[in-house]
Amino acid sequence: MDAKQPEEWRVPKPVKVQIYDQTYNIGGELEQAYVLELAAYVDGKMREVAEATQTVDSLRVAVLAALAIADELHSDQRARGDRDATLRERAERCLTLVERALKQSA
Repeated sequence: MDAKQPEEWRVPKPVKVQIYDQTYNIGGELEQAYVLELAAYVDGKMREVAEATQTVDSLRVAVLAALAIADELHSDQRARGDRDATLRERAERCLTLVERALKQSA
């Protein structure tokens, strides 16, 4: 599927971002504001990790920040899955009640 995206979603030229005092030019099909938001998030996470671990090695900080972000993502996905399971269970109970009501009225 090669669907065309609206022009405002595209980054016509690379976006210059600063992450942990390093400059990166990020290109792609993402909105510029979103790229800047992501870069700020990664920068903040790296700074949190560096402060918490007193680590100065930027590669180590990057790996630990990546693990922290992956943990956040995984935890959010797990929580969403739990909510989905609860909603599915409630929907099945409602369906059972509706089916019983329909059988009784028939």
